[in-house]
Amino acid sequence: MSVMVVRKKVTRKWEKLPGRNTFCCDGRVMMARQKGIFYLTLFLILGTCTLFFAFECRYLAVQLSPAIPVFAAMLFLFSMATLLRTSFSDPGVIPRALPDEAAFIEMEIEATNGAVPQGQRPPPRIKNFQINNQIVKLKYCYTCKIFRPPRASHCSICDNCVERFDHHCPWVGNCVGKRNYRYFYLFILSLSLLTIYVFAFNIVYVALKSLKIGFLETLKETPGTYPPLAVFLICFFTLWSVVGLTGFHTFLVALNQTTNEDIKGSWTGKNRVQNPYSHGNIVKNCCEVLCGPLPPSVLDRRGILPLEESGSRPPSTQETSSSLLPQSPVSVPDLRLTVTFPFPPIPPVPSLGYH
Repeated sequence: MSVMVVRKKVTRKWEKLPGRNTFCCDGRVMMARQKGIFYLTLFLILGTCTLFFAFECRYLAVQLSPAIPVFAAMLFLFSMATLLRTSFSDPGVIPRALPDEAAFIEMEIEATNGAVPQGQRPPPRIKNFQINNQIVKLKYCYTCKIFRPPRASHCSICDNCVERFDHHCPWVGNCVGKRNYRYFYLFILSLSLLTIYVFAFNIVYVALKSLKIGFLETLKETPGTYPPLAVFLICFFTLWSVVGLTGFHTFLVALNQTTNEDIKGSWTGKNRVQNPYSHGNIVKNCCEVLCGPLPPSVLDRRGILPLEESGSRPPSTQETSSSLLPQSPVSVPDLRLTVTFPFPPIPPVPSLGYH
């Protein structure tokens, strides 16, 4: 008798997560849906470094030192590693409230604010929270149905609330938040060093060639005319933006501040409220932002959903038993047995005369 084994399809939580994110590798990779500019970032870095290694590095390694391509390769690999780590990780997305949790929060808000007369605007849904003797407002998110934690904000592009939200960066194809900000900062820092390095040695390459054959002949020389020129132009136009962005985020790290807070003027507005998250020391702020413990993801993207939530139902007992029965009738032989005991029969008990 053959037994059929039915494999149930496992539904993981990333398949049912709300928001506008894309997932790859069974939920291990998480990105925004708009990835066009991210591909442009990869193309510019890979293309520029490929031309640099193919043309300038070979000449400079012979004329100056073989350490030049080695150090360039280290910067390139570190930049690519931090870019991919920033782009493919969870920035700190906060799960949305379940229906029961959302209903409880609504009841709590109604009990706090009371009945609002018709025609009047309801009061803002805000909770006050004290951090380091400073009052911080927790705002209610109407999309996620939660009171956002301090420094969290809702990203309109990814449609998720992100903890310690900094900004949404299309160049990395992801939000920048609590769980990937340090990798983003290391990426732009290493990219700045790589751009300066390639730009400087591109000028050295042209200068060395000009000393031998002249500047005009160097520009006309083939096959090395167009690649060094392309590398020079790309580095020249990206140098100012990347280095400027790195300097801006270095300033924010030193103050323990986010881009979102700086744009909104949260700590430099009319009230002149001091930043409650700053330690008042640049070294301590840098250590907390860049070297502090990395919190785990609270999404549990690869967790398995229960059958009720995944949209399927468990089979009934009748269906299970019928699926295990053979499809064709089977004749069952008569298995009745006659059992004989070797012991003699027990004699009857004599009467004792009691009535």
